[in-house]
This record gives sequence, C-alpha cells and structure tokens, in this order.
Amino acid sequence: MEALISLRIRPIRTHWKQHRPPSLPAYTLKLTNNSQRNRVGMISSSKPFNSVSVSVQPMQTETSGRFDNTVPSKEALDVWKNADAVCFDVDSTVCVDEGIDELAEFCGAGKAVAEWTVRAMGGSVPFEEALAARLSLFCPSSFQVQDFLEKRPPRISPGIDELITKLKVNKTDVYLISGGFRQMINPVASILGIPRQNIFANQLLFGNSGEFLGFDTNEPTSRSGGKAAAVEQIRKARGYEKLVMIGDGATDLEARRPGGADLFICYAGVQLRDGVAAKADWLVFNFKDLINSLE
Repeated sequence: MEALISLRIRPIRTHWKQHRPPSLPAYTLKLTNNSQRNRVGMISSSKPFNSVSVSVQPMQTETSGRFDNTVPSKEALDVWKNADAVCFDVDSTVCVDEGIDELAEFCGAGKAVAEWTVRAMGGSVPFEEALAARLSLFCPSSFQVQDFLEKRPPRISPGIDELITKLKVNKTDVYLISGGFRQMINPVASILGIPRQNIFANQLLFGNSGEFLGFDTNEPTSRSGGKAAAVEQIRKARGYEKLVMIGDGATDLEARRPGGADLFICYAGVQLRDGVAAKADWLVFNFKDLINSLE
C-alpha cells in the first residue's frame, strides 16, 4: 500500500477462499467531510435474514502436527472455562467467508479486493490502508449492499451457534468485533441472538442518492490495532476479570495484550494463517473442541 490515500473520513461486515499472492493496484480514495455525510445508510429490509448452513473440510489432520498449541495449557483452559466475556472475529471465524471479498465479487471486483484482504489479514500492511484500498476498487452503493444482503445470506461456521448458546447458558457475555461492516454484521448478530450494543465494527457511509461516500474512521476497528482498542474499551466499561478473543487474523492476535484479552484462541477451521496460529494461546480447527471443553 505504497500508493497515496486521500481521506477525511469517519464508520460498518462474512466468506472463504484460497487466494494468490497479490499484485498491487494503485488507488486513490476520496472520502467526505461532515457536511456531505448526511446519510450513513443503516440499510433496512422488510425480509427476515436467514443463514446458510455450510460444511467446511477440517484441516486438522494434515496441519495440526506443525503446531504445539493444539492442546491448551492448564492456565489457558482455566481462563476459557471461567471467562466473563468472549469476543469473536466475524469473517472466517463466525462466518466462513470474508464479507468484503464477497461483496466485492458481487459488485464485480472480487479478485483484486481478495488480494488486498490476504495482505491485510496477514498483518503486512496497516489495516486502514487495506480497507480504503479495497473499497476504492468498487465503491459499493447502498442499493448494491442491500441487494447483496438479500441474495447472499450469511454463511455461519459449523458449530458457532451451539458454542454461543453454550456461552450464554454459562452467563458469559458475547461480542462481535470486526473490521467488516455493520450493515453486513447486523444480520449475523440477529441470527445468533447477539445484541446490537455488543457489536464493534465499521460503518459504510452513503449519500442522499445511495452513492458510496466512504467509511467512518471514528470506529476503533477502522484502523490497525482497532480490535485491541475495542477489547480494552469493553473490558474497562464492564470490568471483566477474564476475557477471551477468538479469531483467525493478525488483528485478532493484537487484542491479546495487557488491558485487553487474557487469552487468544486461533480458529483455523476456515483459514490457517501460520504466523497467527503459532502465536496463539490455543489453536483449534473445530468449534466442537471449545464446546466440549465447557462441559
């Protein structure tokens, strides 16, 4: 992301593919000031949102031998079983897809955007640059986003609904923390019974005619380190003693730091990112492992 981004912006995201190394497109993204952002487009629909059940081939058999953290330590298991709150990444974790990739494909720019996503999730470029660059490649209108939501319902990861239900039974609060967009994450939260106030994500901005204006940079998840900042904000506001972060990417791993998450669980059932998986407190390929450990 050596190209220059021109932005004055302020903030909302799910899907799965193997991607090739990126070729780097040049880009310029111009976003708007307060006087132009008179509609942020919290897209509504008269139709209920449904999820799609999917089957994900487990990678555990052929890959877990490379890692020594597939069995949790006693300390990690204690934090997990006694967590006051669990924060989930959404793309490639709660859902099997990368939401922005799927939206871009729907809008005709899938390959170029997916290449940027690989770089962003691997932590090789600042997240805010990757986000701006990806959006600049297809500039989705509010009508395209609405059409996408109606034609491409969320694909929920196997076992996630059961896991979240189990956490709720155990009186553990559940949050969604995502670099994706609220317009696409709100339906996922509704399916899983997670309240809107427990969502930390970005916000697409639209003009009076539904045209794309940018995204709200006031949201903590709109920039590098944003998930960590969101987790710290949650912890400070609610006074949680034990908090867990679950995700697949470098931005999720960042949340594991003093004042943030006490435990980072890498979920590699969709995407296995070696650098992230190796640094996790616990590496899992199936949510069943987490469910069974709560019994």
